[in-house]
Amino acid sequence: MSGFRRGVRLGIDVGKARVGVARCDPDGLLAIPVETVTRDDGSVARILALADEHAAVEVLVGLPLNMRGEDTASTEDARAFASALAAASVVPVRLVDERLSTVSAHAALRSSGRTQRSSRSIVDQVAAVVLLQQALDVEKSTGRPPGIPVPQEPA
Repeated sequence: MSGFRRGVRLGIDVGKARVGVARCDPDGLLAIPVETVTRDDGSVARILALADEHAAVEVLVGLPLNMRGEDTASTEDARAFASALAAASVVPVRLVDERLSTVSAHAALRSSGRTQRSSRSIVDQVAAVVLLQQALDVEKSTGRPPGIPVPQEPA
């Protein structure tokens, strides 16, 4: 684990209707689901409250790129959400590649016997767990923070 920065991190999966939130333990061993936040004018404030509640040292927002690493229809939305978080937060915010996190979340829920309908309320949390765990694994294997920092300037 050389080069791993100790501390709780939040993983954020941004969707049009909901935002999935996950967190990890201070040693980055395990990402776990926290909450599904309704996407509205209070979303940023709720996530910042969760970051404070869990004493997060960093917030990792999933960046939905396509398989070629190019922007998708949701990429700008995720960037704007991450910018709003960074502008309102004292905690650093980073954008991390989240390719296939939602697909992996649906597959994991299906394999556990849940239907797509019964999974709707938690799939965003599971996607946040997937993207956070991938980011933790990247940092542990490379010794460098994952993704790219989001400037903490007012939006």
